[in-house]
Amino acid sequence: MVIDVAVMDAAWEMEVRAEVIERVLAALAAACGMERPSPAWWVNFRVIEEGSWGSSGGVLSVLSLLGGGVFTEERAEAVRAALGA
Repeated sequence: MVIDVAVMDAAWEMEVRAEVIERVLAALAAACGMERPSPAWWVNFRVIEEGSWGSSGGVLSVLSLLGGGVFTEERAEAVRAALGA
């Protein structure tokens, strides 16, 4: 099984990426009634460049989510710093 996780460009440090991958694999194992993920499963973690998302006829940006309470202020500042915004 190959799982493709695509995320908006933001502050995705290696520790955060690893945690996301581990949680995805654990959730899949639980959903399949397995104690642990199969070694044959792979997770690709892709970061899509800022301004490269589109939906409903428009371009989306993670920056528009920063003031809406989706992120803590600390995390929002890290995202802004990572994107130079």
